[in-house]
Amino acid sequence: MTFIQLLLVAGGLMGLMILGYMLMTGKSPAKEGQRRLQSVRYRHSESTTDRVESQLKKAIAARKPKQFRAAGSGSRLEALEVRLNRSGKKWTLSQYLYASVGLAIAVTALLYLKTGAAMLSLGIGVLVGAGLPHKVVSVFIKRRVNQFNTKFPDAIDLLVRGLRSGLPVGETLGVVGHEVPGPVGQEFRAVVERIKIGRTMEESLQETADRLGTAEFQFFVITLAIQRETGGNLAETLSNLSDVLRKRAQMKLKIRAMSSESKASAYIVGALPFIVFGMIYWINPSYIGGFFTDDRLIVTGLGGLVWMSIGGFIMAKMVSFEI
Repeated sequence: MTFIQLLLVAGGLMGLMILGYMLMTGKSPAKEGQRRLQSVRYRHSESTTDRVESQLKKAIAARKPKQFRAAGSGSRLEALEVRLNRSGKKWTLSQYLYASVGLAIAVTALLYLKTGAAMLSLGIGVLVGAGLPHKVVSVFIKRRVNQFNTKFPDAIDLLVRGLRSGLPVGETLGVVGHEVPGPVGQEFRAVVERIKIGRTMEESLQETADRLGTAEFQFFVITLAIQRETGGNLAETLSNLSDVLRKRAQMKLKIRAMSSESKASAYIVGALPFIVFGMIYWINPSYIGGFFTDDRLIVTGLGGLVWMSIGGFIMAKMVSFEI
C-alpha cells in the first residue's frame, strides 16, 4: 500500500468520525418541537407568570443593540486574537504564529533525525506546532477565568454595599476596580476607562463580556440591562445574583469532585499506550521500527489512533458536565 492510499484511508476514517459527530450533535426534532410549543404557550397563555416570563425573554433578546456581535466571529485570525486577549498575557498574534511555526520545524527536524521518516515527522511536527500552543493558551484562559469567577461574587457584594450607601453605579464600578485584586479589578478598571472616554455603560460591559466569554459576567450584564429597562432595587437584585453565583461555583466544585476519578482513569487509559510506545522505541528502536516502514503496520497504527481518539472523545463527553 502506497503512502497516498494510506492518506486516503486515514481521510476516510476521519470523515466518518466527523459525520458521526455531526449526527450526534445536531438539533433534536423533539427539542425543536418542545421549543415551538413553549413559544405558543407564552404567546396565548392567560397565566400572569407565563406573560411575565415571556416579557423577560423579549427584554433579554432585545437587550443587545445591533452593533454588537459575537467576539471573534469575523475571521479565524480575529478569533485567535480574542483567545490571546482572554489569556491575560501580552502576546501578539505574530508572536503566537512565529512560536507555532518554530515549534513545528523543531519537532519535525528532531523526529526526522531520529526516524528518517520524512512524511511522518512532518505530520507530527505540524500537529505539535498547531496543538501545543493552542493548549497552552487554553490553560492560561482557564486559569484566568477561574481566578475571575472566584473573586467576582465578592466584587458584586462590594458593588451592592456601594449602591446601598448612595453611590451611583459608575462610581461603584470604579471602587470595585481599585479594591478587588486580580482579573476582576483589571476588567472593571477597563470598563470605567471606556465609560470615561464616552462609551455607554452597556457597551462597555458588553465588550468586557465578549472579552471574558464567561456566563457569570454575562448574567451580571443582563441583570444591569434589565434593571435599567424595568427599574427596581438594583442592590437587592445584585445581592441575589451574588448568592446564585456562589451556589453555581459550589455545584461546579461538587461535580468536579464526583467526576475526578473518571477523569483520572480516562487520562491514564488514553496516555498509557503512547507512553509505552515511546519508551520501547527509545530503548529498542528496531523492535517496533516496522511501524514507520511496513505499510501493514502503518495502517494498523493509524486505525489504532482513530479508535483511541473515538474512545477518548466518548470518555471526555461522559465526564463533561455543563451548569
